[in-house]
Amino acid sequence: MDGKPSSRLLHRPRLPLPSRTSGVWPVGLLVVLFFAALPLFVALSRGRPSLSDVWQMGVTVITTRETGDEFTRFLVVAADLEPSTAIRDKLLGGLLSPDIGESSCLSRYQSSLHRKPSPHSPSPYLVSRLRKYEALHRKCGPGTIFYKKSLMQLTSAYSMGLVECSYLVWTPCGSSNLGDRMLSMASAFLYALLTRRVLVVYVTDDMAGLFCEPFPGASWELPAGFLVHNLTQLRRGSEHSYANLLEAKKVRTDDPAGVRSESLPSYAYMHLEHDYQQPDQLFFCDDDQTVLAKVNWLILRSDLYFAPGLFLVPQFEDELQWMFPARDTVFHHISRYLFHPSNKVWDLITRYYTSYMAEFEEKIGIQLTTNASRSQVSPEYFKQIVACTSQEKILPEIDPNPASSAHEAALAIMASKAVLVSSAQLEYAEKLKTMYYEHTTLTGESVSVLQPGSGGKHTHHQKVLAEMFLQSYCDMSVISGRSTVGYIGHGLAGVKPWLLLMPTNKTAADPSCVQTTSMEPCYHAPPSYDCRAKKNGDLGAILRHVRHCEDLTDGLKLYD
Repeated sequence: MDGKPSSRLLHRPRLPLPSRTSGVWPVGLLVVLFFAALPLFVALSRGRPSLSDVWQMGVTVITTRETGDEFTRFLVVAADLEPSTAIRDKLLGGLLSPDIGESSCLSRYQSSLHRKPSPHSPSPYLVSRLRKYEALHRKCGPGTIFYKKSLMQLTSAYSMGLVECSYLVWTPCGSSNLGDRMLSMASAFLYALLTRRVLVVYVTDDMAGLFCEPFPGASWELPAGFLVHNLTQLRRGSEHSYANLLEAKKVRTDDPAGVRSESLPSYAYMHLEHDYQQPDQLFFCDDDQTVLAKVNWLILRSDLYFAPGLFLVPQFEDELQWMFPARDTVFHHISRYLFHPSNKVWDLITRYYTSYMAEFEEKIGIQLTTNASRSQVSPEYFKQIVACTSQEKILPEIDPNPASSAHEAALAIMASKAVLVSSAQLEYAEKLKTMYYEHTTLTGESVSVLQPGSGGKHTHHQKVLAEMFLQSYCDMSVISGRSTVGYIGHGLAGVKPWLLLMPTNKTAADPSCVQTTSMEPCYHAPPSYDCRAKKNGDLGAILRHVRHCEDLTDGLKLYD
């Protein structure tokens, strides 16, 4: 908004004078005088001090640059002060192991600084299973003797019996976005927990440097030289795909308990992408899981959050209930355990959060995913966003009359609400920002609209990951229906989002949005085959806690 004055004023927090009876009051007085003189120093300086300059003064500075002008605001706070929550649960109720150094992965322990404590505590059984998994990964993970021995099995045509370690290799879909990949990685890790397999991740070039290693004392990255050379070429119907192995009678499930490991292939490829068909979907059947447990190496590719499908497998039911007594917390716990942005990405996240978000009392996240082929902003969709946020009291309604003067707006108090808008189409944020600039609100509240920038030298995936985490620091969440990126933001936060339903025939959806009754992501393309009935059926009607999604009636979702 070129040339427009800021609608908010920054205030410097008052520091109370020390008691005159104290022996240190002169020092306190000097500190107060220093803070009082700092704005004058800034004003008289020939150039604005850099962040490094002020760090050397011994204070923390938050800078915000308004779009369209060169106005920079400085908020000075006491040096080296922790947030108001002096005592915080860095290990997330035991979810995280303390055996990873903080400097190697800053986000692992610092993310709780920016997010309210989760009301959803992990179960003691889940914590126990995670510690056991970490021990297994240290024993069998890449670089260990057992890993090297297990690799030799791939040179054989068959699996080997009585092995100490078995593996699940996750490989990404080439065309999938980061949200799809993270959802499928979380599902794969849950499957590895259930089956006592070691999860190994094939990190492609576009994912390098995104995440810290999640497991203490071991790596989850697939080393170079893996003996299955065509990982990126595996597709539905590949020779080693499970569906093809069944068709070729190389795997039989008529007597699953009697199948011997030595009769099975050395590895099987599990194709769980959105285009999979019924033979691939047998992965979610009990007899097939009994047989797959005897295959030493499984390679899995998926672009789906298939965790709800694991709840349909009878042999997993008890274990899942013990790990997740509240079934709508599966992704919340798994994602906070597994995904920690690398130090490079964390620097991007913390710089934006500290400069733009930290000062606000309330933060609302809006994540919009629209039709990629639609280059223009949809007026109907914007009206729907405004209708949703106002009708549901997420944001204050505006006075239809323009603000009395720009000067009055400039003298308004600091905005009490921040709206973080994440969208590939920048115009949605600009229209929302203009709306709240040109109009006062009926409640008298002021609203500041924020949008992470698209510049810099970071990769696309790094920026998307940063936006997911920034969204997870918001108190409320509004997301486009079917948005996998949106699922991750509110899943990390542990909040139930408001879903914006898509307009039809250029008409805004009615109702404009619905609040979900579960914070779990939606499984967009679940299997259609009912293993228990041995025919196609409605899998959303089998278990009470597996039902259809609000934003996709064919999808499946976990409910408590």
